[in-house]
Amino acid sequence: MKKSWGLTEKILDGRKKIESRWYLNKYRPWNVIKTGDTVYFKNSGEPVKIKAGVAKVLQFQGLNPAKVKNILNKYAAADGIEKSKVSDFTNYLKPKTIVFWYF
Repeated sequence: MKKSWGLTEKILDGRKKIESRWYLNKYRPWNVIKTGDTVYFKNSGEPVKIKAGVAKVLQFQGLNPAKVKNILNKYAAADGIEKSKVSDFTNYLKPKTIVFWYF
């Protein structure tokens, strides 16, 4: 994870409870990550810092701006995205598919 984003700290202090991966095409972990899997997190260039179990997996496809906005409104806080930043992500993420997993 990009260290300047502070995501590992948000995981450790409980502000981030979801990891999301947004792709144009269905890359791993699409249909690969499952409930019960173990995932590891680290900042780029640093050793692994966090180990978490996957509690639930959600996948979304066929996204458009309205769907992305709804997804972000529902899950952004748990994904560590501040409410004030949600609109910044909406246009960037609209053409992508998404995999969410809870830990």
